[in-house]
Amino acid sequence: MANGTQTEVYLSEQVVVLCTCALSFLGSSLIILTHMIWTDLRTTPRRLLVFLSVADWLSAVSYAFGVGSVFRTSSPECIAQGAVSTFANTSSFFWTVSIAVYLYVFIVRSSQRVADSLVPFFHLVSWGVPLVITVTALCLKKIGYNASEVTVGWCWVRIDAPDWVLWMLLTGKIWEFLAYLTLPVLYILIKRHIHKAHVALSEYRPILASRPPSQSFSSMADVKLSLIPIIFIVLRIWSTVRFVLLLADSPVRQHPVLVTLHGIGNTSQGAANCIMFVLFTQPIRSRLCASLCCCCSKCRAEAPRSDGTPQRHQTRRDSSTQREEEEEDGTSCAQSNR
Repeated sequence: MANGTQTEVYLSEQVVVLCTCALSFLGSSLIILTHMIWTDLRTTPRRLLVFLSVADWLSAVSYAFGVGSVFRTSSPECIAQGAVSTFANTSSFFWTVSIAVYLYVFIVRSSQRVADSLVPFFHLVSWGVPLVITVTALCLKKIGYNASEVTVGWCWVRIDAPDWVLWMLLTGKIWEFLAYLTLPVLYILIKRHIHKAHVALSEYRPILASRPPSQSFSSMADVKLSLIPIIFIVLRIWSTVRFVLLLADSPVRQHPVLVTLHGIGNTSQGAANCIMFVLFTQPIRSRLCASLCCCCSKCRAEAPRSDGTPQRHQTRRDSSTQREEEEEDGTSCAQSNR
């Protein structure tokens, strides 16, 4: 350790980070569940997003365990948590870049065949490289107590290891830096290609102007292409700042605000992906709303039967209202199954 101290993790910071872990856990789970339920939405980019969500799900669980424990020594629990979070976090970087590469090849290079052929390579790299790095770090006893110098209560690379800088780079930071550079470039190229395609079809705009839904979908996709690298950098930059401050041996890395932002950023990727690719995706959002309405309508329809109230005491108006609700319920269910 540079100055022989440790960063204090306060209870308020623990609560905030645990909340973001819970949101990421729920968000990643929702992405996985929607992919399992609606088979017609199982496109290749969605499958890649599910693999990313699995990594984010593991990260959220391992980070929550670490933040809740706030380890003080390199105990077996600390080492196990550090290994899982190291693997999951590194895998998340690789899958995030893999999705960008797939979209670039598919959209800019206009080759779905080549893009699909890259999927096995994505699996090999995004699961294999983090696994090899994590196992190697475990065998060399590099994972353990970190004193929260570049974490927020959880374990990572042992801060007392003589080559801790090298292993922090190998187990996360170097891939984080590469993602900072790769993601903006790829998504800018994708946006430029889409913009050129729109310009080339400018003579058809009077025809397309009468189709506002297509325009809204296109604008939302354009917004997502802009937000993906921005959100990634905004969330991850705080851990990078603390790492640089640690290299400079600056006490600013222990500031509670910076520590809190670091904890929120590292644990919010699953929640951010859920917001962008589930809640802000109109087809999936519509199906979720229809399913919720369907469940609520069923509960309201079954309530009079469960409380023992005889059906003959209901008024004619209540009966007609119930029939209307059941009809709406059937319509919603039918729409959700399409």
